[in-house]
Amino acid sequence: MARAARAGRTYDESDIRVRPGKGTRPRTKDRPAHDDAEFGMVVTKDRGRWGVVLDSAHEAIVCMRARELGRTSIEVGDRVGVVGDTSGRAGSLARIVKREDRTSVLHRTADDTDPYERTVVANADQLLIVSAVADPPPRSGFVERALVAAFVGNVHPILCLTKSDLTDPTPFAEEFTDLDVTVVIAGVDDPLDEVRAIIDGHVTALIGHSGVGKSTLVNRLVPDAHRETGVVSGVGKGRHTSTQSVALRLPGDAGWIIDTPGIRSFGLAHVSPGDVLGVFDDLAAAVEACPRGCSHLGPPADPECALDEIDPDSATGRRVVAVRKLLFALRSNNEWEM
Repeated sequence: MARAARAGRTYDESDIRVRPGKGTRPRTKDRPAHDDAEFGMVVTKDRGRWGVVLDSAHEAIVCMRARELGRTSIEVGDRVGVVGDTSGRAGSLARIVKREDRTSVLHRTADDTDPYERTVVANADQLLIVSAVADPPPRSGFVERALVAAFVGNVHPILCLTKSDLTDPTPFAEEFTDLDVTVVIAGVDDPLDEVRAIIDGHVTALIGHSGVGKSTLVNRLVPDAHRETGVVSGVGKGRHTSTQSVALRLPGDAGWIIDTPGIRSFGLAHVSPGDVLGVFDDLAAAVEACPRGCSHLGPPADPECALDEIDPDSATGRRVVAVRKLLFALRSNNEWEM
């Protein structure tokens, strides 16, 4: 510019070029209201596509997540608002634009060191924890961890014991008596009247190790579900017969069951002992007298734990023993993997 000025040239605003920005549309945080959205429940999720059954329909429509939702988690069981082509015709694709607040959420982590929470299911009001009493043998650590996840996730747990034709389920069921957990028996030769009475009118998630008979149970409850079943391998690890969660409507529109994939581990990195004790009002009040840093496991680790002052023969005292088993399962990595 100095050289041009010395040559006698002058400049005005027309000589200045302004490079336009990448976008000329003004930014806004306003989002469309989508007052015309139709609501329904997410029943399937697979590779960026969700199946949604609208309240006004019986068949699922295929949906994508709207851009304005960003990375909002959409899981099976979620209540969502949908716009666009909701006809369900072949090749049609609607958009999920809203997700209602969840009433409950069941989380797990890959292990106890992984901070990433995986949502197993949303908005279930019951969790049916399916465990075989033989072949494979029952794993109390897994059941205890599933109970913890249900308690802290605001989901009512129910223990469902299968393969009762192979051995008496009573001893295993008695391990959970003091937690006031409902137990039902659902062997292949057992009637399912009690199970149906419990799940009718509810959204019930099913969870369990592979090979415990979960898919067989689902097929008995929903005859047209056609869930794949398998056998337990010789090395003690069941074949994974369900690979995706799916919500299935019970016959007679009596409710929903959500079949989840068979899993081998149930990490609880997101749960603290205080979360577990907070579920039980009497125990939560008692541990307020515990010293700072108390793990509530009792002697020798915690010789001054206030839970030890509770009469061991009382109902609350027996619950202390049962809840301490949950706390031990929360800390142990040895009992819950297949």
